[in-house]
Amino acid sequence: MRVTFAHILGAFLLPLTLAHNKRAGNTTATNTTGLVEGLLANGAVDLGDWDVAYQKAVAFVAQMTNEQKVTVITGGSVAALNWTALEQKDATQNPQGYDYVTAFPLSSALASTWDRELMTAQFRAVAAEFYGKGIQVTSGPTSQPMGRTPYSGRLDETLGADSYLNGIAFGIGSKAFADVGIVPGGKHFLLNEQETNRMGLGSSSGIAPYSSNADDKTIHETYLWPFYDGIKGNMGAVMCAMNKVNGTASCENDDLLMGLLKTELGFPGMVVPDVSGQSTAYGSANGGLDYGSSTYWSNATVQEGINNGSFSQALLDDKAVRNVIGYFYVGLNNGSQPAYVDQEAYVDVRANHSTIVRTNGAAAIVLLKNTNNALPLSKPRSIALFGANAGPVMAGPNYEFTVSGTPSLYQGHLAAGAGGGQGSFSYLVTPQEALNARARTEGTMIRWILNNTYTDDVVSFFNKRQDTSSNSTGGFSGPAGLSGGTSLSHNIPAYAATAQVCLAFINAFSGEGADRTELRSIEADSLVTTVAGNCNNTIVVVNTVGPRILDTWIEHENVTAVLYSSLLGQESGNSIMDVLYGDVNPSGRLPYTIAKNESDYNVGVCETAVCNFTEGNYIDYKYFDKYNVTPRFEFGYGLSYASFEYSNAAVSITNSSALASMYPTGPVGVGGKTDLWDEVVSVTADIANIGTVDGHEVAQLYVAYPDAADQPVRQLRGFERPSIASGASTSVNFSLRRRDLSYWDVAAQDWAIATGTYTFSIGASSRDLRLNVTMTI
Repeated sequence: MRVTFAHILGAFLLPLTLAHNKRAGNTTATNTTGLVEGLLANGAVDLGDWDVAYQKAVAFVAQMTNEQKVTVITGGSVAALNWTALEQKDATQNPQGYDYVTAFPLSSALASTWDRELMTAQFRAVAAEFYGKGIQVTSGPTSQPMGRTPYSGRLDETLGADSYLNGIAFGIGSKAFADVGIVPGGKHFLLNEQETNRMGLGSSSGIAPYSSNADDKTIHETYLWPFYDGIKGNMGAVMCAMNKVNGTASCENDDLLMGLLKTELGFPGMVVPDVSGQSTAYGSANGGLDYGSSTYWSNATVQEGINNGSFSQALLDDKAVRNVIGYFYVGLNNGSQPAYVDQEAYVDVRANHSTIVRTNGAAAIVLLKNTNNALPLSKPRSIALFGANAGPVMAGPNYEFTVSGTPSLYQGHLAAGAGGGQGSFSYLVTPQEALNARARTEGTMIRWILNNTYTDDVVSFFNKRQDTSSNSTGGFSGPAGLSGGTSLSHNIPAYAATAQVCLAFINAFSGEGADRTELRSIEADSLVTTVAGNCNNTIVVVNTVGPRILDTWIEHENVTAVLYSSLLGQESGNSIMDVLYGDVNPSGRLPYTIAKNESDYNVGVCETAVCNFTEGNYIDYKYFDKYNVTPRFEFGYGLSYASFEYSNAAVSITNSSALASMYPTGPVGVGGKTDLWDEVVSVTADIANIGTVDGHEVAQLYVAYPDAADQPVRQLRGFERPSIASGASTSVNFSLRRRDLSYWDVAAQDWAIATGTYTFSIGASSRDLRLNVTMTI
């Protein structure tokens, strides 16, 4: 998808006029100036370091006629003011569709690292590639769909099924893009949790787009939560979703956009529509959309609305300011960005980013099983490689762009998503390629069958009935065949039975435009069971877009190890080999729950016009915990080649004055009330590496709240990933913000801290909790 905005060419200073009137302490945008809620000119939001950009934006807009303002908010150029179209591109993996860019790991892989520094490095590198191509605005990072249903088709693009983990990554991504000089455009706002019946444009269902109906508490505590982080991280644009929320289209939803986003969260930037998100002129304008189509917002329509009261001059001015404030905030007006180039132009922006890809890819891999120390590999004599996911696709590495869904299996190595998650590869290192390189240096013999259902009959060229009397070559009689170089029968059981190590590669594919129809695959699972039935050292490698049921074979005695990850980008094969051979000690952790059976999940795909979020906050591990459902692998799970011990948990209040009131008392700033971000509690623990190899441990903090808060059994509220040498120990500190201890008080319409006992649990996953400490407020 391509959306144009506008930007100023060249660097010049504008007079600062129309000073921003700040009013601290307002809970909502009080209408003291006669303007409607949510307008920046109301002064209800303490803009902080956004104020300079606001002043520049106001001064620039003050030079415009109404016709020029309409041109700006519909993405046109204004020659008289030296203003031309900005470029916006999808940003999950790289500048989509461009040549000479880096294919990074997908966002869900990045979330699996549970590492703030790795997240920052990748987001900054992605932003640098956008900047180098002359693109100014990104459609990303992507918070949602969060993972209400494991069948959601776009979970590879997003940042985990927990609001805290998702929010931390979302905020890091926003800040990284803004710091590099790109306007980040977070999406999708809000409750866009599935693809089925999402697209009103061109839909034949008769019920699209669906309405996601959720209560106030659920919206705040689960789905709005990450947008606090994103906006605090200097997000300059937000994409409103195609779906409806509580019966009203997201892109003309006054409660959603003017109320929650612009007033409660203090968002100063522009709201842009997803494709087909805008469906009316005045409804979208008054509902909070800032950038729209000239089909709906023509000069005549806007002026007519101002004249008859359907629209207002104040709204038009506010939209124009919001369309340019992010541009000024990230410094795009300094004139240093390279000019925009076409997708095929030879402008190489890759730098040393392949190193980041390989590092982050390895860090994203989750070790789910490792029986009898099957891993890491140590110079095996022979390896048999199985599955289409191990090798190259027939024509690649890129594939045709689609927003119509995908097959459930990809017939090649899966390292990128589809639709909004689709990346552009300059090259792709497959596992087969990386393994061959390793085998050459270690003297390992390799055999492979790069197909999930291979039999001798597949190679029809060699297996057709032939006239053997005329088939002699080189003095040898008999039919031609693959057995010319070996006496081994060419089928999966035969290859598996003779190998010291068997590697079975499988994947699960989906993408924008359709949800998944299955969480397991008969074809792929049959490959694993066939290999494991003939090889007593079968290692399975899974690349998947989202939760994948493994119970067909996970307990098979010959399945000795399982590596599990999202889509790892252009260095995928190298990242996988780094972990298989122990060059990297695995430290990835699941950003969602893997169930034993499909029926263990509480939410499927909604097929009706109204999708009621009756489960409330209880999605993923929060549902499993509430109803005592035993998962196959819980949220936060992951093994290591090392072993770690936890000790000496302690908790202390670091800001008692901030906890003196039940509700926050600060002014509304960018990212909500300013004191929501105060650090108030510190939880510490010691971790020792008692294993024989160095490694990273992902220590996780979960909080159980007093009953009055009406919260899940426990919620993630901190994580750290220290590197600990064998035999060494370190201390970790989890710093909790006021918002981390707060719940949404529906009656008070504010974040509140309940009085009572809080239990802080520290461990290696949501169910492997090693230490507990309590505190009473």
